[in-house]
Amino acid sequence: MTVFVKDGGSFREISELFVRDGTSYTNKTITNAYVYHSGSWREIYTLFTATNFQDLSDGQTLTVPSLANAIHIKNAVAGGGGSMNGLGYDKGGGEQGGRGGGSGAYISDKVFAVTGGETLTATIGSGGGSGSNSSFNYNASAGNGTPTSLSGTSSNQLFSLGGGGGSSFSGGYVQGPRATQTSGSAGEATINATAITTFTTTGGLTQGDSSFAQGRAGSFNSSGDGAQGFPQTSPSLDPVCNGDNCSIGGANGAPSYNGLVAGGTGGGSNSSGNAGQFGSGAGGGGKEAGGNSGGDGEITIRFLRTT
Repeated sequence: MTVFVKDGGSFREISELFVRDGTSYTNKTITNAYVYHSGSWREIYTLFTATNFQDLSDGQTLTVPSLANAIHIKNAVAGGGGSMNGLGYDKGGGEQGGRGGGSGAYISDKVFAVTGGETLTATIGSGGGSGSNSSFNYNASAGNGTPTSLSGTSSNQLFSLGGGGGSSFSGGYVQGPRATQTSGSAGEATINATAITTFTTTGGLTQGDSSFAQGRAGSFNSSGDGAQGFPQTSPSLDPVCNGDNCSIGGANGAPSYNGLVAGGTGGGSNSSGNAGQFGSGAGGGGKEAGGNSGGDGEITIRFLRTT
């Protein structure tokens, strides 16, 4: 129940109640208040404390508690990009491992304003699937990760996180030339709402509390783009070896959450690449072996009341 006091001729809502102890109201916060009404006690006030963290699912809708006015995004990330298989010998002169998928954009421990009673809708991105060439035609792409977002009926879109791109190769054929490989691209973060960076909750938490630095990036108010899959620079770093039946592994997928969640590792020679996790990219397949899927996205939240 919402409580109001009359102040200067008009009523205003209050978020906390205190009792005077001696000469001070300090450290005497009231958690529950009652009035005696028609022969029985009736609760009129309950101190709102932070809710438990919960993981959201794709397409889930949820109602903001009536007394909450903020949401803590502990973790949010888009899907990571898939990776390609490794290639067999071509007349260009050797074998190739697959490049890694890119990682999705992320949020870690950000707080945004919401409106009590509004409906939020979550979209959770999926990791992109692995790719493979058709027969001896070396032109193919792995799947892209899909976006993760959260929107409210009053708050509108809070954020949209782009998925990591899948790796690919093109322009090659078993009769030559050697295929050109492209690493998966980084997902881009769009933060629509303004983050709240200084606050105290009705339960006594501040932005410096350790619970606001437990997300996967490990620091308060963190967000950013994903990363490109490996290799990230010159084509001379492509996973390539010279000669028929030479040994070469695949490249690693991009890490997510600002490098703190590892991407899938590339497969060894003749071994498949490993899947990404929590929005990271998949590792490429070793020569003549399959790629893998990027890590799925996520959103983990709790509700607060800030004063």
